[in-house]
Amino acid sequence: MCAVDAKSDPGRWAERRALNLLKRRGWRCLAERWSCRYGELDLMMVKSGRSGLRLLLVEVKARRRCGLDGWGMRAFARSKRRRLARTLACWQSCHPWCDQGHLEVVLALVPLPPSSRPVRWIRVPELRIS
Repeated sequence: MCAVDAKSDPGRWAERRALNLLKRRGWRCLAERWSCRYGELDLMMVKSGRSGLRLLLVEVKARRRCGLDGWGMRAFARSKRRRLARTLACWQSCHPWCDQGHLEVVLALVPLPPSSRPVRWIRVPELRIS
């Protein structure tokens, strides 16, 4: 695995940071940057729990500073959520076993250096295709 620099590829750096944090919490990566004609899934993670299989879809947003877009919340507008829902449906059709698990969708707002702020994890209540 190559080192990723926050200046040359901030999006990739933010994804690696989110991935490493989740791995430390016991999550395993199923897919990174999985894409289809509808879009891309940044991270698809899995973890076994007491209640069964847990799946976690992580949409990563890298930000240099907190500003008018609230650390990336505006970049996750309705059109982006709809596109993500279509992409997720495509992924699920390729991985039918995932219907057995509980799916959560989160937005990871990752501050870029020199900020030392922690990653903000925001649960996305529901994705709708329509």
